[in-house]
Amino acid sequence: MKGIVFTEFLQFVGDMWNEDLADDLIEASDLPSGGAYTSVGTYDHAEMVRLVSELSARTERSPQDLLFCFGQHLAGRFATLFPAFFAGAGGLFDFLESVDNHIHVEVLKLYPDAELPRFTTLERTGDVLTLRYTSARHMEDLAVGLIHGAAAHFGKPVSVTVIAEDAQSSTLSVKMVG
Repeated sequence: MKGIVFTEFLQFVGDMWNEDLADDLIEASDLPSGGAYTSVGTYDHAEMVRLVSELSARTERSPQDLLFCFGQHLAGRFATLFPAFFAGAGGLFDFLESVDNHIHVEVLKLYPDAELPRFTTLERTGDVLTLRYTSARHMEDLAVGLIHGAAAHFGKPVSVTVIAEDAQSSTLSVKMVG
């Protein structure tokens, strides 16, 4: 998992709670990296699982809810850090469909070792986009949060339904509401 996800997670914790809590999570999680993340580094996703689990224990919020909220935060950060990806899209569904064929292609140019999730379009109708999310990391809640964050960026509220397919894939049905 790319380091930018870790650095942004710790910033999210600092913004939502405080920086001391972010430091406490690192100390309590017994991380192989020691929590010394760089945005361009690559780290085992198990470290993210440990950090989220520790945050869940300290905040009494479920790991699923924390990943969802972090995903929303991360989408906003990506829109700030990488505005061209958002500006080049014709709208939310175009943006979501560009993740694999455009955004992840560019990420892999910079970080050939990145193990990115896959988002494959299964169907697109007027107000519904159905995607297959494939990842060995099984972080659908983060993906759903990212989708909601992107929807907020484009001013298009959505509801997302997740249907697990197997150990590595889920169907995400994104429906525009309102």
